[in-house]
Amino acid sequence: MQQEKKSVGVVLVEAVLGLFARLPLGFHRAMGRAMGWLLRSVIHYRRDVVMTNLSRSFPELKYKEITRIADKSYRHLGNIIGEAIWFGGCKNARGRKRLNDSNLVDMVNPEVFNEVYENSTNMMVLSSHCGNWELLGGYFSYNHTDVPYKSDFSEIGVVYRQLKSKLWDRVIADNRCNSIKDTGFHGYLEATEVFRFAISHRREKFIYIFPTDQYPYGIATKHAIGKFLNQDTLAMTGGATLACKFGMSVSYLRWKEREGGYDLELVPLFPDASGLTPEQIMVKYYAELEKDIQDQPWNYLWTHKRWK
Repeated sequence: MQQEKKSVGVVLVEAVLGLFARLPLGFHRAMGRAMGWLLRSVIHYRRDVVMTNLSRSFPELKYKEITRIADKSYRHLGNIIGEAIWFGGCKNARGRKRLNDSNLVDMVNPEVFNEVYENSTNMMVLSSHCGNWELLGGYFSYNHTDVPYKSDFSEIGVVYRQLKSKLWDRVIADNRCNSIKDTGFHGYLEATEVFRFAISHRREKFIYIFPTDQYPYGIATKHAIGKFLNQDTLAMTGGATLACKFGMSVSYLRWKEREGGYDLELVPLFPDASGLTPEQIMVKYYAELEKDIQDQPWNYLWTHKRWK
């Protein structure tokens, strides 16, 4: 992703964040807990949206239980912010070692990744807003096993939607890529450009990580996939459509929260999407996502309107 020269505002914001990013991860997780409390109890950040989403998703739960999940989800949101700032300080090779040593994220099944990779022309990995998606740029730094990856940063890209604020779009993009700027990483691929990128790289093996649980924007992207968390749901099918067109394998990226961080697991869904419809892929994806949310309901971003 080629970027313009940084503005003065971007330079100043990154300088401040850079100072905080040098502090230990424990500080940032403590700061995250404080931030979560502030968002929940003082600012009441999107409290109505959170409670409405949770109540409709878990109609069998009593108000006290819904409130408990909501409170825990704000703490999780605070952790996301704190961890993301710390992640921005993990620069280049030394930063990747810092990231690896922290054990913040642990990829639990690299052997499954290798098997899917070897048997795919291209890989489509569908992600969500469980766990901490701001850490996806460090994907290959999270392997703490004796099984080495059969790929590297030069063959992976993370799809994102550009923010309206040019300042914060640049700051967050830089923050996500600090640790991997020297690896040949293609970077974060803007959603409106990813199809063109896929065509130009169709003869190369490539891994697309595609967050795809947002409410669909644009009429052409809206597809009904039935019930998700007890609600009729429209899905974005950009990643699934790409996988069908180019015959990619499709996998789901599972985030499980644990003490001090996350376990990351690749779950194969389809070895070849060329004979499928995007709707079939998204139904399977949302079934996996729902299982994870049922298991850890706080480990999800509830502050956005996913059903309108």
